[in-house]
Amino acid sequence: MVVRTYDEELKYLEKIGDCCWRIKKGFQPNMNVEGCFYVNERLEKLMFEELENACQPGAVGGFLPGVKQIANVAALPGIVGRSIGLPDIHSGYGFAIGNLAAFDMDDPNSVVSPGGVGFDINCGVRLLRTNLFEKDVQPVKEQLAQSLFDHIPVGVGSKGILPMNAADLEDALKTGMDWSLRKGYAWTEDKEHCEEQGCMSGADPSKVSLRAKKRGLPQLGTLGAGNHYAEIQIVDEIYDKFAASKMGIKEKGQVCIMIHSGSRGFGHQVATDALVEMEKAMKRDNIETNDRQLACARINSPEGQDYLKAMAAAANFAWVNRSSMTYLTRQAFAKQFETTPEDLDMHVIYDVSHNIAKIENHIVDGKEKKLLVHRKGSTRAFPPNHPLIPADYQSTGQPVLVGGTMGTCSYVLTGTEKGMQETFGSTCHGAGRALSRAKSRLNLDYKEVLEKLENLGIAIRVASPKLVMEEAPEAYKDVNDVVDTCHAAGISKKCIKLRPIAVIKG
Repeated sequence: MVVRTYDEELKYLEKIGDCCWRIKKGFQPNMNVEGCFYVNERLEKLMFEELENACQPGAVGGFLPGVKQIANVAALPGIVGRSIGLPDIHSGYGFAIGNLAAFDMDDPNSVVSPGGVGFDINCGVRLLRTNLFEKDVQPVKEQLAQSLFDHIPVGVGSKGILPMNAADLEDALKTGMDWSLRKGYAWTEDKEHCEEQGCMSGADPSKVSLRAKKRGLPQLGTLGAGNHYAEIQIVDEIYDKFAASKMGIKEKGQVCIMIHSGSRGFGHQVATDALVEMEKAMKRDNIETNDRQLACARINSPEGQDYLKAMAAAANFAWVNRSSMTYLTRQAFAKQFETTPEDLDMHVIYDVSHNIAKIENHIVDGKEKKLLVHRKGSTRAFPPNHPLIPADYQSTGQPVLVGGTMGTCSYVLTGTEKGMQETFGSTCHGAGRALSRAKSRLNLDYKEVLEKLENLGIAIRVASPKLVMEEAPEAYKDVNDVVDTCHAAGISKKCIKLRPIAVIKG
């Protein structure tokens, strides 16, 4: 394969808007569609530095630069529209994290790729509101942080504390949050404010390996480690008062809780198992990709269908997982304030996935098409009046929860019509890494990171202090840049800014 210089690579990239770049066909071999990515000036610099470094003689190791991964996805069979990179994009397995792509369900060659969903299937974010204000929690911030840490199992290898047997797991995989409701771990309204109402249809636990089930059973109702967290947050700014009021956010200073977690070892095993089967399917069906990490299978092949059924089961696992932690969070707050979760108005504002593939209808080239939309490190962001969002949010657009890095702010956005047209109703999911985990460990000292958070007045409880270096704010892009880019591009709209006062991590 011919290696091009950095200047030669740049000829394939063209700025087509204030915050959007086009990746022309030919940038990577066999591109079926163009690529694009959304960045502001600061994020653009990071994107091009990554590409330039990869063009240096003797550059080795790691994943391909994000811009190359977007282009490789554009070469997959059946892709329509464009392969899209969002402002929080960074290199990942196969697909970059922050890369989304849609495939035509009516094209027999269209594929599904586990790399386009990720290993943590239905990793996502849930936001709870309360009727408490900062003045109510500041005096007991440390006790609250400890109570949350005591209630929610966190860290590598943590085990759930809610009763769960093999039959329960089968039921949870099939019915998602309906299982949580039947067990008394969720409120009816929680389901209404959850993507897919907390249950992805088509889930088939029989398509999930015994190994995945064994890994998942003890982990239901656990936070995990890495970038997962539970945070007590304060409403810092309200940009859209009408939309915020629909979410039950009335004024600055109100207390919310954000939970970021996914399908734990269960989802990881589902993805691992599927990749093995898909490599065999690719040989049989003569499917070629630019990168072996983009292992895939035709959507309608046995392997493609088996993966989608197992993925839906993993998505349901993740919704039950976040529901279980919501139950534990409500218990912790009720205990601290000697009241009930109902009296504290601890309702779910919304729960969104940012690692999933879903069948949706979208307009492509003026025609409505049924597509399989892969969102990896990307959040669904449907506009006002879309039939798939809750009645409460019909007039505002779907809430989008964008988690910041440890100790930095998070955001609530809303979906827009422009996003529906340009990005298949999708937007960013978080800050996006600027340093790899390995580089973060080399460059940062965990004691300094923890000290800095304490100096900011943030209570922190961490199960594995040395993992903190990987999640330090310095290891990530600035979430303000990411959100401002999406807002400026019109693919989502800023609604609420939240700042943390307590962080619980694995």
